[in-house]
Amino acid sequence: MNKKKKQKKIYQGILIGVILWILVSISLLTNRNGDNKNNILKNISMGIDKIVMMPFTSLNKEKGKNQNESYVIQKNVNSSLQKEIEELKDVLELNRTLTEYDPVNATILSRNKSYWFNTITIDKGYKSGIEENMAVITKNGLIGKISKVYKNSSEIKLITSDDINFKVSVAVKTNDHDNYAIMNGFDSKTGYITASGIDQTTPINIGDTVLTSGLGELFPAGIYVGEVKKIKKDKYNLSKIILIKTKQNFDDIHYVTVLKVKN
Repeated sequence: MNKKKKQKKIYQGILIGVILWILVSISLLTNRNGDNKNNILKNISMGIDKIVMMPFTSLNKEKGKNQNESYVIQKNVNSSLQKEIEELKDVLELNRTLTEYDPVNATILSRNKSYWFNTITIDKGYKSGIEENMAVITKNGLIGKISKVYKNSSEIKLITSDDINFKVSVAVKTNDHDNYAIMNGFDSKTGYITASGIDQTTPINIGDTVLTSGLGELFPAGIYVGEVKKIKKDKYNLSKIILIKTKQNFDDIHYVTVLKVKN
């Protein structure tokens, strides 16, 4: 039943109810003698009143239901918007500290579910000065590099990618000393990024900060990556493998900053 037909039926019911109520009221005025008759007619009048008000009651209930559903939806929307506003504010605050670069802020356009931890696509391309191999960060540190560039979009290869050829040189800050390692893996179950190449005798501590080293000229030095959470030995017992925990939730990325070197 469409909306117009439903409204028409409601109005017809109201009209019939009003007519019945008028007829009963007249009967009450002309038959004041006889208590039993009056009681019967009063009961009938009350029943008719309920019938007359029923459409309005039904409408009010439906309205209340819609309002409640609308409130829940709006609350969720507001919460999501607030989260995105806070993330944008963090990006803008980050830009103030990147004095050596012309940071380009970008929004995530899409993400392949089959390769969730490998790549994401952003809404900025070579038209905005984006080039391959530029570092990409968020307020939480390094998340990847530009791997493909188009006119108005680009692909980011994440540091969580399963590409064995994607390696990042990092420096582990231990007691004011830099110990260099190669970041080259990710475990989606634990959320740890792995780095290897540290000599077995080199002291490394849980909680040490991991930054980009700047070696290889792929990434600028000093970008935050994460901190050491676990330390293991390789299968030959010759070097250490460190497990790094980042601050970034790679399931939840909306905005990024591409580091473009100033000319």
